[in-house]
Amino acid sequence: MALPTRLQAFLNEAGDIARFTSRYFLQGSRPRYEFRELMRQCYIIGYNSFPLVGLTGFIMGLVLTMQLRPSLVVYGVESQLPIMVGIAIVREIGPVITALIFAGKIASSMGAELGSMKVTEQIDAMEVSGTNPFKYLVVTRVAASTLMLHILVILGDAISLFGSFIGINIRSNTSFSLFFRQIINDFSFGDVLPAYIKTYLFGFAVGIIGTYKGYNSQKGTEGVGKAANSAVVISSIFIFVIDLIVVQITDLLGLN
Repeated sequence: MALPTRLQAFLNEAGDIARFTSRYFLQGSRPRYEFRELMRQCYIIGYNSFPLVGLTGFIMGLVLTMQLRPSLVVYGVESQLPIMVGIAIVREIGPVITALIFAGKIASSMGAELGSMKVTEQIDAMEVSGTNPFKYLVVTRVAASTLMLHILVILGDAISLFGSFIGINIRSNTSFSLFFRQIINDFSFGDVLPAYIKTYLFGFAVGIIGTYKGYNSQKGTEGVGKAANSAVVISSIFIFVIDLIVVQITDLLGLN
């Protein structure tokens, strides 16, 4: 019995992504290593994403604090506001929201850039000239997105906590040292480690999907647009799926 057309297309694309990922590991483990291009991509990806991540993180911490305060005041546990906001941001909200912003900006950029290079036959020209386009274009971008998202999440969490500190001081008076000491003292190993392990997985997924869609873009400007759009959608879905899997694993290991 033949499979439905949509299911067949989904399985075909899943297989293509798996082959593309295995090719990444195969090509990335072999010299020559494009270290200079990797550093350039790290700078471009991190520098271009930080302003949006920082602004979103600040607003997120400020709004979350102002939304939680009335409920905690009703139950008489307003003093627990810093640690509640801190755990929420570090464990879940910060990594996921930052990864989604990262996917919207970087995955679409990769899909459009590599798609344009595919359409204008620049990738074919690189192969003719003796350059390995997959290693130069794909491996460097995936590695850079994997590394930089982790750093962006750390910076975004710090800015979110600062926004929370501002939100608390709108209605009360708490010192900077007391606020952060209360958060740090109540953090545990299980709060921090799973959150930052999954940031590497988020960054890798965004890089793989963005480069895959661009590298395999269809001909024409319409194909470039579809590559950029589908890169954002699929990478966002991957982020939620990875987050669900990591939460289940950490729950089984007793880290929650």
